[in-house]
Amino acid sequence: MMEKNVLAYFKTQEEAREVLMKLQVLRVAEARIDRVTRYPQESREIQINPITGNVTSLAELTQDAVGGTHEAGVLMAADPAASGMSLGGGGGGGVTGRDILLTAIVDESIHPQVLHLVEQTGGIV
Repeated sequence: MMEKNVLAYFKTQEEAREVLMKLQVLRVAEARIDRVTRYPQESREIQINPITGNVTSLAELTQDAVGGTHEAGVLMAADPAASGMSLGGGGGGGVTGRDILLTAIVDESIHPQVLHLVEQTGGIV
């Protein structure tokens, strides 16, 4: 049995979960859903309130990116995505809004069917 991999990006967890449930019916070898970001994520145990002023950078509010230091926060806030006004488009590393990654290992015989399913659900491969 030959296997192929599928890396599909979605805008929401719900889209990815919908495809994952359909893949389980097709008996994929392995599949998982992850969120990908430009920045390393630290776990935030408390919610932040911007009114308190305890925010290291704009990126912490708009991208949920915890920089750790003031300098790292400044660099992350300089990213066009931090303002919410970036053009996006996807080319050249721009913001696409597709930060949910579905990774799957499928049998070669169902690979075209899986690709069609991903595109039909709004994902890109």
